[in-house]
Amino acid sequence: MTESLVLGPLLRHVDDRSAAIWVETDRAAVVTVRLADHPRGHRDWRRSTFAVHGHHYALVEVGDLSPGTRTAYQVLVDDEVCWPLPDSPFPTSTVTTASPDGPVRLAFGSCRTSVPHDALHHLSHGVDALRTFALDVAGGGSGPLGGLPDLLLLLGDQVYADSTSAAMRDFIAARRDPKEGPGTELADFEEYAHLYALAWDEPALRWLLSWLPSLMIFDDHDVRDDWNTSARWREQMEATTWWHGRIVAALGSYWVYQHLGNLSPGARAADPLWQELNRREELHPGQEVDLTEAVDAFAADADAHPSSYRWSYTHPLGRSHLVVLDTRAARELTPGSRSMLDQTEMAWADEQLRGGHEHLIVATSVPFLLPRGLHHLESWNEALADGRWGRRFGRVGEHLRQGLDLEHWGAFSGSFDRVARMVDEVADGERGPAPSSVMFLSGDVHHSYITEVERTSGSRILQLVCSPIRNPLPRALRAFVSWSSHAARPLGRVLARSATVPDPRWRWHGVAGPWFTNNLALVEIDDGHLRAAWVSGKVLGSEDDHPRLATVADLELAVPPVGAGHEPALAHVHPGVVGGARGRMLRLIERRRAGRDHTR
Repeated sequence: MTESLVLGPLLRHVDDRSAAIWVETDRAAVVTVRLADHPRGHRDWRRSTFAVHGHHYALVEVGDLSPGTRTAYQVLVDDEVCWPLPDSPFPTSTVTTASPDGPVRLAFGSCRTSVPHDALHHLSHGVDALRTFALDVAGGGSGPLGGLPDLLLLLGDQVYADSTSAAMRDFIAARRDPKEGPGTELADFEEYAHLYALAWDEPALRWLLSWLPSLMIFDDHDVRDDWNTSARWREQMEATTWWHGRIVAALGSYWVYQHLGNLSPGARAADPLWQELNRREELHPGQEVDLTEAVDAFAADADAHPSSYRWSYTHPLGRSHLVVLDTRAARELTPGSRSMLDQTEMAWADEQLRGGHEHLIVATSVPFLLPRGLHHLESWNEALADGRWGRRFGRVGEHLRQGLDLEHWGAFSGSFDRVARMVDEVADGERGPAPSSVMFLSGDVHHSYITEVERTSGSRILQLVCSPIRNPLPRALRAFVSWSSHAARPLGRVLARSATVPDPRWRWHGVAGPWFTNNLALVEIDDGHLRAAWVSGKVLGSEDDHPRLATVADLELAVPPVGAGHEPALAHVHPGVVGGARGRMLRLIERRRAGRDHTR
């Protein structure tokens, strides 16, 4: 029965020889992934489900594949075909293995609320860019880059545990009193399971996730707004009656629904919770293992002792390399020694940030490079909250930090400079052959843009941001973003210097943006060159259920050979930049050509 499959299949980690396919079922079962063809005749790959809090999951590891091949697959639950769905309007789900050569294309973005796709919610939340992209691909479209992505990278806030939809609030009210803590926010694993179902069960998105390999990392709203902003924030949360249950459910469900599929076969085999599952399955062959208490204990320990578990990971991208950094759970919050990455995580990042790749891509949920004025303001606020101007102003600084979300890399200024130094060494060829570029990919801030570090030699260093997928910034806050991009720079610099905060290691400038519409970003890496596009959904007439894909920006980012000298990163702007953004970008090109200062 098709109803046996509650969620999925999700095609997760895929390399040149293997693929991981994740499902949630409605009962204890044996899940089979059946390939339509296999070069060595092996067609069926099986795994028994495991249970967590009454829900049933399986991650089937398909191996012994050939590089650069595309193979259709089915999912069976207890030997009954449950996927593809009967009479599905979508193309056949396939496993496409990576190829070591040729172009690499990836899609990325963050911040997606799960509400209905009708006229009312298009007004309040905008058109879902990811769903629109799914519909376009299913209909035979290839997007503005002329080729389909090989990977979907979701950089946080896939689910909103603290700002819930009407459907989620109805579910909460049916099982507990929302007048008691944590109110209409999520309380336990059962509520997280329902929230993931709301996020991933939409038909077009469900098909896309079965067809396009995906990697993920959390941000704050997967847990709670401003998660791990400061030591004081944690004290406030831990003083509540409900925080412990929330964080255990959040991290436990994240491991099940998101993180487990991020891991390569080798990394998964070394994962302690996966090892425990395998151990119990060996003791009770043929039976479903209940992993509930192990998942809860693991999540509680991961929160209490962040260095006990690593959520960061790496992934090969042809001749390039992807490093995904956890910038939420791994924070060191002790005043005076704050760091975006604690000592263990910083040492790991130091090992991963190496040359020898065509491009080095660093994904962090929060942008490494904000507008410089805002970066200065965050560094000043960090010093203020740490008592640089005395205890009274320290309380003011903490109030501003939480109230204005001043908790990006600029608010952890020491660790910003440490990572910037590592990247400089990569870009200068001191950590192996210098790549063509180092790119930071990020989300979180509900607007999209490109910035570039000012360098005269070595690899180009770029920041690409795509946010939101579906959760637009209110217009009043858009004005604040525009202000922080321009007028905030002198103010931020003055405030930072007044608190004796040293200037950051880098100087950087805006290349394109900001764009405030719901977006999905597409990046193409081909023989040392980069191209990036941002796409969104547009409703024509009354066709709210079938939005059309619209190109917000399409840019070629020239990446010359290392040492050739740096021309402006924006080499060409394609037609399709909508509204005022197009005019600003064209004027930007004209200023660049005239040799004028274009920094913001």
